[in-house]
Amino acid sequence: MSTQKTSDPKVAATTPVKPAESVRTSSNTLKNKSFQGLPFLFDKQNYMWMAIGLVVIIAGYAMMSGGRSADPNVFDGEGLYSFRRITLAPIMIIVGLAIEGYAIMKKPSANG
Repeated sequence: MSTQKTSDPKVAATTPVKPAESVRTSSNTLKNKSFQGLPFLFDKQNYMWMAIGLVVIIAGYAMMSGGRSADPNVFDGEGLYSFRRITLAPIMIIVGLAIEGYAIMKKPSANG
């Protein structure tokens, strides 16, 4: 075992120091742990609400896409600035995000 000299006169002249191997923490502790006995983070209903929210968000983005005209020299303002793209699609995306927030914050059921 090696010793380390200190400049503090109150402390003994030499104090034992552990070898570097015993001080180092094992990096394999997380790799060797089994996660089979751990419960899921969310309940089945939470995952169902997350899936519903994801579908609503994807539908909102799908409604927002498109708007290409057949002739690139003609501006089609009616198709580009329609109610569906400007109003309905962003509302659906925000509703989908609210559903995702609800799914995360919802407490698991007591009987399951």
